[in-house]
Amino acid sequence: MSAANSPIVKNVLHAGQKYIAIANGSKAHFHFQTWKLGKEKILIDDSKKIGKKEPMVLVIGHKFKLEVWETVVKMMAVGEVASFTVKKELVYSYPFVSKTLRELGQETHKVKHTCTMTLHTEGIGYPDLDDLINNPSDLEFIIELLKVEKSDEYEKEVWQYSSEERLQLIPTLKEKGNKLYGQKVYDEAEEAYSKAIAICEQLMIRERKTDDEWINLNKIKLPILLNYAQCKLIKGDYYAVIEHCNTVLEYDEDNEKALYRRGKAHVGAWNPELAIEDFKKLKILNPSVSATVDKELENIKKLCKQKEEQDKDALKNMFSNEQNGT
Repeated sequence: MSAANSPIVKNVLHAGQKYIAIANGSKAHFHFQTWKLGKEKILIDDSKKIGKKEPMVLVIGHKFKLEVWETVVKMMAVGEVASFTVKKELVYSYPFVSKTLRELGQETHKVKHTCTMTLHTEGIGYPDLDDLINNPSDLEFIIELLKVEKSDEYEKEVWQYSSEERLQLIPTLKEKGNKLYGQKVYDEAEEAYSKAIAICEQLMIRERKTDDEWINLNKIKLPILLNYAQCKLIKGDYYAVIEHCNTVLEYDEDNEKALYRRGKAHVGAWNPELAIEDFKKLKILNPSVSATVDKELENIKKLCKQKEEQDKDALKNMFSNEQNGT
């Protein structure tokens, strides 16, 4: 097949290091420019200027939406800069990939749902990309391959793990969270617990609630959820603590940690009656914590008295203002 008829034509612009085959699971980091070819050559995207203005990161072998990028990157050496002219038949999905990359990091951008009907009537929100959808064209990609990380050289994203690997990752994340919590690095601890909980829930969604697998996963999840709630309690996110402790108590109604943490959160959210209820139940369940619980109940009593005084003062001031005509 002649170069003119080949679906991909490569032209090296700058030689890189010695070529080493890129294995599946590796992460390729590269900058790119995308040019529309036709009567005139038009720049569509430059990774240094769109989205987060960061290099593209592609996990080889994970069927990225624009498959041709994986094909061309595997033809390159680290440090190489090359141009790839690609036939339009291989780049129909580019406008949708471009839209996603342009909007990365733009949290305030309103993401519009693009169904087939709106695609025909409104497009995807970028005139140049809409034109590319309506008038497909050959594209040229100028790619600079910055680095390649082998699968054992970087921390995988959760989606890259198999179900079995995800299951094995849960206790590792829990232990990481515990260690960070012990170091009082609460945000990072919360993040580790959150990842572990997310994996549990991803695996649970495939099972029925009555299945042994779902029940076992829930037993693994609940203690991590309690640790997560403790991080939220420290940050003063009381409603989140109440919600998570409710979940634990739904399956383990006498869980002492859940009762104590929910009681503390009820105080913070100013639900004194509910807090008293939790603390009194805890005291019945475990009389050995009576001294701690009594301190909490005394604190609630004190806070209620303070609030009562504040309310009296507020009422007094209100009447005083009315009498003074203000």
